[in-house]
Amino acid sequence: METAVKTTWAIDPTHSEIQFKVKHLVISTVTGSFKQFEGTVETEGEDFTTAQIQFSADIASIDTNQEQRDQHLRSADFFDAETHPKLTFVSTSVEKTGDDTYKITGDITIKGTTKSIVLNAEYGGSMVDFYGNHKAGFELSGKINRKDFGLTWHAVTEAGGVVVADEVKLVINVQVAKQ
Repeated sequence: METAVKTTWAIDPTHSEIQFKVKHLVISTVTGSFKQFEGTVETEGEDFTTAQIQFSADIASIDTNQEQRDQHLRSADFFDAETHPKLTFVSTSVEKTGDDTYKITGDITIKGTTKSIVLNAEYGGSMVDFYGNHKAGFELSGKINRKDFGLTWHAVTEAGGVVVADEVKLVINVQVAKQ
């Protein structure tokens, strides 16, 4: 039996976004992103159900469009970027759930704590760009509880409202290029 050729795909950071959304004061949502990240996907041939995914984001690159808040997020109250400079994700399984949908299970490590999470992925298709690069696109989503990772800073307004919700939504759009 022939073994499929291993294909390595690298995340194209200029065509990808790593975002998170968290409720603020329960009435609005703050969206943030990581500006510096890298990742690879190894597949057998071009079969994404065989994908081995590795990803990391630089905590110091966090951006919520408000510098004071970003500094607070980098501090020990939240991510402690100085001690834990990277967030990482390593897949443990990929399951095809529909024509263009997948369930990706993996270990995410934030602030030195590793937990298994499930991401839902939608395959956007593949094509060759102007420069002859073979690209594929995916949109991923999932949820984590920030307190599971020691991001426990908490404050309550005078009226009793929670300042930052515990649930964090992950919204990830990636374009990968065959290497």
